[in-house]
Amino acid sequence: MRFVYLSLLAATPILAVPTSAQTAEKDAPTLKKGERIVFLGDSITQAGVGRIGYVTLIKNRLAEKHKDLEIEVIGAGISGNKVPDLQKRLEKDVIAKKPTLVVIYIGINDVWHGEKDPARGTSKDKFEAGLTEIIRKIKEAGARVVLCTPSVIGEKKAGMNTLDRQLDEYAAISRNVTKETGAQLCDLRKAFVEHLEKNNPDDNEKGILTGDRVHLNEAGNKLVAEKILAVIDP
Repeated sequence: MRFVYLSLLAATPILAVPTSAQTAEKDAPTLKKGERIVFLGDSITQAGVGRIGYVTLIKNRLAEKHKDLEIEVIGAGISGNKVPDLQKRLEKDVIAKKPTLVVIYIGINDVWHGEKDPARGTSKDKFEAGLTEIIRKIKEAGARVVLCTPSVIGEKKAGMNTLDRQLDEYAAISRNVTKETGAQLCDLRKAFVEHLEKNNPDDNEKGILTGDRVHLNEAGNKLVAEKILAVIDP
């Protein structure tokens, strides 16, 4: 299946309540009754609907905190996706679901796939233009948008992983796109770099927040969930 519906009934609390001081914008909208939240992305988001995935953690936290709001959560992650893939399936997998909020977590494959063959990645121009178009169409459909910066490809100190420079460039593009489009920003790149600086004293390539340098382990899912919650529900 391309997307997964997650019921908010009988959910159990997993996360501590994030404080508004973490990454939330001061004037961020509050969640309303009947919210329908779509999480759009790649394999990280596809796995996010699993038992310990970040989408599930967010679902459970919102169900615990807002029992009366009847919030619906939809996972729309597909393995291997890049920004052009999201553009192609936006109407079917997002707009058609009539979301009130869309959280986009994309960019890893746009960089990673181009490591050995640039043609397999996404150029910076196409990445920026694609994100801008996606956000514009979602906002035109009446939903607000949270855009996450791409997190990590390797967990060594900042600048020591092969693709750090490119990843920082694409994260900077994502930050700029949020300003230009009026979307909200969830800066996962910054959060991961800061966390690893404090919690990876042995400079391991993986095992702190990811299982394989990219895909989230339990700690990584919790960090992502906390950072997104701080933006969508401060």
